Amino acid sequence: MKQVATERGISEESVLESIRIALVSAYRKDFDGAPEDIVVELDPATGEAKILREGKDVTPSGFGRIAAQTAKQVILQKIRETEKNVILNEFRNKLGTIVNGHVFRMENGVIILDLGKAHGVLPQSEQVQAETYRLNQRLKVLVKDIRETTRGTEIIVSRADPEFVKKLFEQEVPEIASGTVVIKAIAREPGSRTKMAVYSNDDKIDPVGSCVGQKGVRVQSIISEIFGEKIDIVPFSTTTEKFVAASLSPAKVTEVELDNENKRAIVSVPEDQQSLAIGKEGQNARLANKLTKWKIDIKGASNIFYSEVKSAKDDKTVVKGVWDEDIKEQSAEAEAKKEAEKAAQDVKAADAVQEGKKETSNEEQVSGSDTGQSSGQDQEPNQ
Repeated sequence: MKQVATERGISEESVLESIRIALVSAYRKDFDGAPEDIVVELDPATGEAKILREGKDVTPSGFGRIAAQTAKQVILQKIRETEKNVILNEFRNKLGTIVNGHVFRMENGVIILDLGKAHGVLPQSEQVQAETYRLNQRLKVLVKDIRETTRGTEIIVSRADPEFVKKLFEQEVPEIASGTVVIKAIAREPGSRTKMAVYSNDDKIDPVGSCVGQKGVRVQSIISEIFGEKIDIVPFSTTTEKFVAASLSPAKVTEVELDNENKRAIVSVPEDQQSLAIGKEGQNARLANKLTKWKIDIKGASNIFYSEVKSAKDDKTVVKGVWDEDIKEQSAEAEAKKEAEKAAQDVKAADAVQEGKKETSNEEQVSGSDTGQSSGQDQEPNQ
């Protein structure tokens, strides 16, 4: 009995209780009309069993092979139930964590995974449609839930949940595991793109750089695990305007206007960045909306909010300068270039004016000499 309890990972008392129930069941099966007040006395040292009624031993002389077989079946069933409960309790403690498994079988689109001591169910709603699964394929999955179904208790696992990517980063990035870098928000379209906002509790540690790793080694490891799904990692900011601007990465934002009443952000981007900000089929803007929980409207640079600023109400705030450093540099360079061109035009205009004055002076001199010659010719006949 001790050996069974040790092998199955269950308590010795649970095994004893199973044997008592089995013996009562076997006795009642062999002896119809057996009273309800019978008690089984079991000696764990010798294994001797007695059936007592009102303190008297009523154990039949030939308990029989049928009784023994019934007892054996009930004992095995009870042991299996106890073992299953132990395993389920173990996986309840693993909810929200990643476990390893391999594809055991596939039934009508549902994947059954062997997780070691138990089987996990990967339903179609938790699968990534872009992924292809095959028998004996090794996979990492997130333990999402334990549900009671018509087929019994099932361990539900997932690969499509955003929490799956979050837990992969916790495994791969020591700074996240230690709590120095925190994943503040995450939005995902499984199989296509994930957008994640990270924050560092230590000013000396770059949160984005920690997640990307040297030469991208950390993020590439996670991308290979999710079969090439793209991942955008952006810095989190407590300033809503900056967070909204960063969420539209890789597009560069030049201005953000917030409508706090409707929780709506109007974002201005350079003309050539507009399609990048919106993304393919609106994906980038859609993920930014999920990440920030703000409705985002995107405008081109030609529609920067000059007219809206004049008519803005009190519940709207316009924040200028919420742009990336390279946008600032490009703007400064463009401004300097414009000023240089203007200065060159001014110099050219000044030179043109001087040239014009010089030509006018020369013409006057030529005109004066011609007038003198003609007056001399007119005077000769008079003389």
